[in-house]
Amino acid sequence: MIQRATPRVTILDVAREAGVSATTVSHALNGRGQVDARTRAKVELTARRLGYRPNRHAQRLRTGEAHMIALVSSMPFAVAGGPSRLGFLMEIAAVAAGAALTHGLALALLPPVEGGKIAIDTIDVDGALVVEPTARDATIDTLRKRGVPVVAIGKPPGARPRVPSIDLRSTETAELLLGHLAEVGARRIALLVGSEKRNSYAETIAVYERLAEAREMPLRMAQIDEADGEEGGRRAMAELLAARPDIDGVCALVDAFAVGAARAIVETGRRIPDDVRLVTRYDGVRARMHVPPLTSVDLGLEQVATQATDLLFACLGGEVKEDVILGPAPRLVVRASSARA
Repeated sequence: MIQRATPRVTILDVAREAGVSATTVSHALNGRGQVDARTRAKVELTARRLGYRPNRHAQRLRTGEAHMIALVSSMPFAVAGGPSRLGFLMEIAAVAAGAALTHGLALALLPPVEGGKIAIDTIDVDGALVVEPTARDATIDTLRKRGVPVVAIGKPPGARPRVPSIDLRSTETAELLLGHLAEVGARRIALLVGSEKRNSYAETIAVYERLAEAREMPLRMAQIDEADGEEGGRRAMAELLAARPDIDGVCALVDAFAVGAARAIVETGRRIPDDVRLVTRYDGVRARMHVPPLTSVDLGLEQVATQATDLLFACLGGEVKEDVILGPAPRLVVRASSARA
């Protein structure tokens, strides 16, 4: 179940305590209708004593005034920005904007900025979609303190997600990527993931460790600071190759890390895919435009974006929804970076 710190005091609670109807409470607090001064004062005093705060989001939906939701990335600029043109985020935004309009809402895209976090406090929104949140995501915490409904695209880490979310099926994605490397002949596989606590990293590491145990394969893994982007991937790959020159397959979960890893592989005189096969998770601009093109995964982001927007709209309307909705099945897109010899 979704965890809530304290139950929200409703207009019905105020009405019951003040001994009046919910309509009278609404009129008294919003300056509408014919409410005598004594009753209005009683309602206002009761509301203050109970700590009642109007549900601004529900009010806007009822009156047709709901106007904006935000799409926020918790990834730093080095990963979500740069040559990919925000790739993952923009692919979701294109669909989420259309889905939002069908509900009478506009979409505000709050992209990652270089050198600092998004000032979410300066933006007035009715709800938010947060992409790939961390274990204690500051954006989610800030929005929830303001009473803004949030839906996560990608499960937050932990057995009990704090917010409704769309499950990107990271375990299945990792099984596709690592299983493909094994299938095309890689026997000494390295894994590059980010050092942040994200669900996609945790589930991929678990799959990798199971594969290594089953094949009696030494672990060759690096956890990279996301802010280091492509250069972080290059350094980590160079260090792994220096320590383990027999590496013949690499799963770099973040596409920016994959591009950096490819540079290190080539700089050490190796060839892709002849000497080292390379795969990454997101089938975006970086993967498709790289030379050679990178094997990756179609995550079905169009469907994910629609699911997330519909779930957020249900939350805005006060409906009780499932904590986690399963996203579409991932599909492996095989390209030249992992072709068979």
